[in-house]
Parts: sequence; structure tokens; C-alpha cells
Amino acid sequence: MKILVINPGSTSTKLAVYEEVEPVWKQSVFHPAKELAQFHHINEQYEYRRTHVLDALRRANIPMAFDAVVARGGILKPIPGGVYRIDERMKHDLWHSSMEHASNLAALIADEFAKEIGCPAFIADPVVTDELRDVARLSGIPEIPRLSVFHALNSRAVSRRYAASIRRKYEELNLVVAHLGGGISVSAHHHGRVVDVNNALNGEGPFSPERAGTVPARQLVDLCFSGKYTQAEIRKLLNGKGGLLAYLGTTDVQTIVRWAHAGNAKHKLVLEAMVYTVAKQIGAMHVALHGQTDAIILTGGIANNAYVIALLREWIEGLARIVVLPGEDEMEALVMNALGVLKGELPLQEYGVNEE
Repeated sequence: MKILVINPGSTSTKLAVYEEVEPVWKQSVFHPAKELAQFHHINEQYEYRRTHVLDALRRANIPMAFDAVVARGGILKPIPGGVYRIDERMKHDLWHSSMEHASNLAALIADEFAKEIGCPAFIADPVVTDELRDVARLSGIPEIPRLSVFHALNSRAVSRRYAASIRRKYEELNLVVAHLGGGISVSAHHHGRVVDVNNALNGEGPFSPERAGTVPARQLVDLCFSGKYTQAEIRKLLNGKGGLLAYLGTTDVQTIVRWAHAGNAKHKLVLEAMVYTVAKQIGAMHVALHGQTDAIILTGGIANNAYVIALLREWIEGLARIVVLPGEDEMEALVMNALGVLKGELPLQEYGVNEE
């Protein structure tokens, strides 16, 4: 089976063609800032991105003949994880999404291509995947429910990969998955459902290279009304200018590790503090699984850094087996989900069918 994968990011669009599980072509189409500057809303980039995808396929002499097109999921309404058929309701919500993100264009482009080809189009495990237990939704303030926004695609993909490696089903295991990247999410997987996770986008859980994580609420309120920052600037402190960047002026973990190795006390302290917040979140998710965790999986780009992983192990050793599966391959994860549906191994879900 031949599958086309479309994964737009802020400044590039990743493309791949797979034959079964083998990648036969991969390319990242970069979008210069000067070209993107002409667009004032992410929706205005639709034709621009679609044309670039078509041009890349044509230059590679890849015929528009696929068994499926699978796309990165965008900012939709909260939905359970899994593979979803792209339909008109989904497309409407992507066009009218409450949050702008390039991933919103993926399903729109995929559906257009699929209709021309005559094949199905899917998304899988979008960042808004929401399977929280009811008790995990209450924050203490009724107007502020806890939200599930995390690295669902990679977290579930590495969980399935680990389960297969020990000849078990993902749905049989209790797993804590820590995705360590520009944002950090730590999720509790109970028999195939993510029953709790920190909101990795908007200020909850560990701080990360560019995000603040959980901060003292009263002090944040005082800062908001201090007159020092605008609302937009406060939001940027939570996501974009927080975490390591706020303390050290960089998000480059490798550079920070080098400074720490060289004896720079501030860099060492801030890095250890970030790792400490990750460890505490892992402990919280271990509790969310009633202390019955089969394995703790460390993944994402930062999981490639042996120094960081060693620091983290010092805090969490003894909770459960620790498995390091570094990096993230969103393209492969999307393909595996599409293949699962095409082969009847995974159910195909319909978007919006459970709305009240």
C-alpha cells in the first residue's frame, strides 16, 4: 500500500511517501519568512502550501496515485485519540479554529488530494486528543477546566512501539510517557487511554525550553495586573518566552549542557530545575495510574541528551522500568495509523459523532 503523508509546520511542510512501512521519498519544503509575511491569517496560506506540495511531488516524479493520504491533525474540538476520516465537519472546524496553527491546513490539503485520487484521507492522534478521567478535569475553579493538549501522536506511537517490543498489546499496559521537546508533556496511559496529562501548550506541568509550565497562581495574577505586560506579552511568557529561554536566553539544551559541564552554576541549576519539574510530573502520572506503572518512556528530542536523561533517572529510578526512545517520527507514526485502518487493525472513527 502506498501512502502520502502531509505534515505542515510553522516554516516548513514535511512530506513523505511510504510503501507499507518503508519510506520511499521524504522532503521538507521550507517556506521563507518573507513569503509567509504576505499572509495575515493561517487560512490564507492554504493555496500557497497546497501548490508547494504539488510542485514537490511533481519535481520528484511521484504520480498522484495512493491508497490513502494521512495528515497531521490540527486544532480541533477535543476528541478521543485514534484515526479519523476527514469529513466536512472536521474541515469546517479547521477553517474556523479558535487557534491558528499550520497543522490546521494539513487535513484540508489531504482531503482535496484524496478526492482527486479517489482514496481515503485520515488524521491521527491530534494534539487535542482528550481522554481525561472526569476527576482529572476539575482544576479548583469551575470556570477553568483542565484541558488535554499534548504530544499525542508521538506519545501513543512510542507506546505502541514499546508494547510490540515486549510482545504485549498497548491496551494491556499502564505507561507514563514523557515527551521532552520545545514543550514537555507527561501523559498517563491506562490500557490504551490517556487518562491524565499536563496541558503542554498553555501553562501547566514542567517548564521546558520555551514554556513556563505551572507557575504560582497568585504571583501570576499580580504580574498580569502590574501594568508591566500586555495580555499578549503574558501569554508569550507562558508559551514562547518562558522556561530555559527566560532564564538563560537560549532554548538549545546541548549548549546549556556544555555550559553546565564547564562549571557554570546558573546553567547547571536551571537545567536541573527543569529536569526536577519533569520528574515531579512523572511522579504525578505514576499516582494517576495508582502506582501500577509498567514502564516510563522518555521520548522527544531532548531524550537524545545523555546528560539530561542521567539527571532524570536520579529522580525517577525505582518507580518503574525506564525506557528511552529518543526523538519523534511523526511521519512514521501517521503512516502506522493509516496502515492500521487500511488493514483492519485499528478502528476508523468519525469526527463529531458524539457531540451533544
